[in-house]
Amino acid sequence: MAAARQLHVIATTHRLPAPRGQEVLQTDELDDLRWSVRFYDPVVLPELGLIGEPGAPDPAQVRRVLGIGAVLYHLSVAPGGGLSAHHAQHAGTGLANEHAALVRDGENLRALFRGREDLVGEFVITERFGLHHSLRLLAGALAGGDPGVAAAVARADDAAVRRSVLAAARSARPARP
Repeated sequence: MAAARQLHVIATTHRLPAPRGQEVLQTDELDDLRWSVRFYDPVVLPELGLIGEPGAPDPAQVRRVLGIGAVLYHLSVAPGGGLSAHHAQHAGTGLANEHAALVRDGENLRALFRGREDLVGEFVITERFGLHHSLRLLAGALAGGDPGVAAAVARADDAAVRRSVLAAARSARPARP
């Protein structure tokens, strides 16, 4: 977890360096699943205090400061926002649906782009790892010239890019008799 101005809850499989100074590390396990929770704030990591998040969170900048490249999820909570069990249930359901959509759309894209499955695989992985620029370049390679893809690429929404590439692939597919 990191606190700049917003609270950021980040899950990653990325190995972080050993705690230094005032950094806090909590570990736990259940059955064969082990995890650790790290806590950062501007006192522990002053660079977090330099991130300007007056109205909206800046998750990409927080991940850069922490040195995290690959994320499983990144949840941002505004000051005064709660993290009750009710909120966790909604967040968990939303994340599960988001991951399911990514997997489902990836399989649909592989079926629609026969012979280009390797490129589709890279496209899906770049979204999962948050490689925004690579995602947009691969979207152009898969469905360049489509106005919907071009519009989505211009925005900062990776899921919209994926949906636009899927829509372009579906519309380019010849209709069945």
